[in-house]
Amino acid sequence: MFSNKQRTQIVHGLQEYFQDEMEVEVGQFDVEFLLDHLIKTLGPAFYNQGLADAKTVIDKRLLDITDELFEIEKESDY
Repeated sequence: MFSNKQRTQIVHGLQEYFQDEMEVEVGQFDVEFLLDHLIKTLGPAFYNQGLADAKTVIDKRLLDITDELFEIEKESDY
């Protein structure tokens, strides 16, 4: 999932957000529990959206390739 370095950065970012935006100091342990909950509940939705976005890009590229193949197609009696 996330490397230790990424997880530490995310936890720190969440702590800063709570402090800056809500003036609430949240400890590392509590933020880690929150992060685990967000990953469990929201992670699949973000993952699925990423897959859908990638599929859209691939589908567009495949259409472009199909168009290019039709452009180079030669006439044939057979």
